Amino acid sequence: MDPVLIGEILAALMFVGVIGVLLIGFPVAFSLAGTALIFGLVGWVLGVYDPSNYGSLVGRYIGMMTNEVLVAVPLFIFMGVMLERSGIAEQLLLTMGKLFGNLRGGLGLSVILVGALLAASTGVVGATVVTMGLISLPAMLRAGYDPKLATGVICASGTLGQIIPPSTVLIFMGDMLSGINAQVQMEQGNFAPEPVSVGALFAGAIIPGLVLVGLYASWVIFKAITDPKSCPATPVPEAEKDGLLREVVVALIPPLLLILAVLGSILAGIATPTEAASVGSVGAMILAALRGKLGLSILRQAVISTATITSMVFIILFGAAVFSIVFRTMGGDNLVHEFLSSMPGGAIGATIIVMFIMFLLGFILDTFEIIFIVIPITAPVLLTLGVDPIWLGVMVGVNLQTSFLTPPFGFSLFYLRGVAPARVTTGMIYRGVVPFVILQLTGLIILFIFPQLITWLPDLIYH
Repeated sequence: MDPVLIGEILAALMFVGVIGVLLIGFPVAFSLAGTALIFGLVGWVLGVYDPSNYGSLVGRYIGMMTNEVLVAVPLFIFMGVMLERSGIAEQLLLTMGKLFGNLRGGLGLSVILVGALLAASTGVVGATVVTMGLISLPAMLRAGYDPKLATGVICASGTLGQIIPPSTVLIFMGDMLSGINAQVQMEQGNFAPEPVSVGALFAGAIIPGLVLVGLYASWVIFKAITDPKSCPATPVPEAEKDGLLREVVVALIPPLLLILAVLGSILAGIATPTEAASVGSVGAMILAALRGKLGLSILRQAVISTATITSMVFIILFGAAVFSIVFRTMGGDNLVHEFLSSMPGGAIGATIIVMFIMFLLGFILDTFEIIFIVIPITAPVLLTLGVDPIWLGVMVGVNLQTSFLTPPFGFSLFYLRGVAPARVTTGMIYRGVVPFVILQLTGLIILFIFPQLITWLPDLIYH
């Protein structure tokens, strides 16, 4: 049999094999590396893989550890954890709830707005869903909200951290797409390619994030008009009205200033994402200190949580590097290129197929796992076919956010299920999130039809 064909068959089996191993329940990083090593050994025996290729891993790992862009990841995670531990998120939720309480659906709208603010200041999905589930869900249920609407709003708003900058997912995606785009452009004879920066990806994600916030809010307003009993008003007691304006200012202004300092400095070109993340981390500690919450115990918890999350993400990245080397060397690249290039509809058809595969993988894998496996394999083909790298990165982010919400395996649903009271059944959570999944898909279609919603701001700022 032709060695090239044997290699491509092994590469395809390896991709299927790693999904199977993950479904059994093995840790992701070790599943990726372990499956690759096993198939690499089989390939070596059959004469289609050279183990000396593993030698390039050293350079890759050193490159990852010395990559200045990726230093922003632990810093943004620390910023988010610090804001959550210091009670700023809780104060925001409670205050915004009072501000919109006189309106039908007001609590739901406040959860969406706070979800967007927390996304722009933390970027940590799990923490946001759990925080809002613990604080907002009991308040919404006490106010007489339909549990389905309440849980749907919380799950959807909590996942905004996936797409609204400074998303850690976008940082990794920007770093990967930058290298892939440069490689593709040089192969096409362009030796001075237009750089793809994390800042440009952040700029591209702002309008789509606002589109999603608008769609969520529209649904709550629609429910308030057509089904008032599902989201009644929660008027603020007269005794609490006097100090409400001051309370809103105290709760809202500090996080807004932090968001403006971090995102504004990146988009204005004053600071790199890493420098802005440093400012954000220090700013989060200052806000915690002003609230009297910057004790050694809080700091210790934040540091340990940051180290845990960062280690988890980077060890997956290291495992994915082993997988990528074996897959590519055995001809997986050619297999993917042939498969996507043969799709009807050219670049559009190929993009839809990749998005659909990523959406399905979102049921069983975490976002980082998906982008580390799928982006290096599929992005070179899509960029070669003429897909805009910024548009692709943002679309992938919104797509994976959708799979985060989709029953029965959406991660956000499990986060909320863990903190929801027993009277809120899993069925209620599943039914409540369905309208928001439809809104997410609507958002994806809008971004597909009007790509300028993604590319306009990066073009304006960076060209």
